[in-house]
Amino acid sequence: MDKNIKNIFFLGKGGVGKSTSSALTAMHLAENGKKTLLVSLDPAHNQSDIFDRHFSDKSVKVVENLSIKEVDTNTWVSKYLKDIKLQVKHTYSYLTAFNLENYLDIIKYSPGIEEYALLMAYKSIREAAKDVDFIIFDMPPTALTLKFLTLPSFSLKWLENLQSLRNKIIEKREIITKIKLGKKEIERDKILNKLNKQITDYKAIKDIFENSDLTSLNLVLNTDKLSFSESQLILDYLSKFNIRIKNIFLNKCPAGFDSKTIQKKYSGYGFQKFPESTLPLIGIPALSDYLNNINEFIDL
Repeated sequence: MDKNIKNIFFLGKGGVGKSTSSALTAMHLAENGKKTLLVSLDPAHNQSDIFDRHFSDKSVKVVENLSIKEVDTNTWVSKYLKDIKLQVKHTYSYLTAFNLENYLDIIKYSPGIEEYALLMAYKSIREAAKDVDFIIFDMPPTALTLKFLTLPSFSLKWLENLQSLRNKIIEKREIITKIKLGKKEIERDKILNKLNKQITDYKAIKDIFENSDLTSLNLVLNTDKLSFSESQLILDYLSKFNIRIKNIFLNKCPAGFDSKTIQKKYSGYGFQKFPESTLPLIGIPALSDYLNNINEFIDL
């Protein structure tokens, strides 16, 4: 995993223009010589419509320095469930004797599966990225995005408690083992080894999300009241987890609209304004023409 690659996440209320903002930012970076990968994590996959071509889980180069791919959430959910089942069967091999492995299908009904699958996809994408300066993520609806971003923190709390419990179990077992066999159990405990590996992985992702040099969170909003309300909820929620929004993107800003009040409200953040376009922003020429009329672009 290249530690110098920077994540750029676009999040916000549905319909505010996260996909368009992601596409324009990706084009801007590419045109300025930055090697960029644009990834659609939104099930709606609007990037195919914006760039007027089909994308899949294999990245496609659309212009110099810019490639795009779409993540099929269902595929990653299936991979995640398969991985969990293999881990359970491997760790608890005695399940076969009781025919209990047939009950593992219940795992697919567990809450949180979708965000775990997305995190698995994110980790895979970042690890596979080669010679890339930026990975831009066009994020899904707010609820899933917030769960995705805070999942490492929640998972670590849970895993660290399980780790502590497992150590206590091993300690008891080790006493018995020493009496009977004189062998140490702690070095060959499959469950503890797996817990330690997961803790290491989640800590690494959590550190990346909280590091402003490696992650830029960009909140997209419009000029309407509902957009402001949800944006404030997002800001308040993420701040509890030491995850900070870096930039505010005011998208679809009507001609003649005075944005000074909004800029003052969000004075602690970078501010990027995208005026409402008179033409559909579909296709690379339209995106490039639009960018040519943007005087300044914030530091990502």
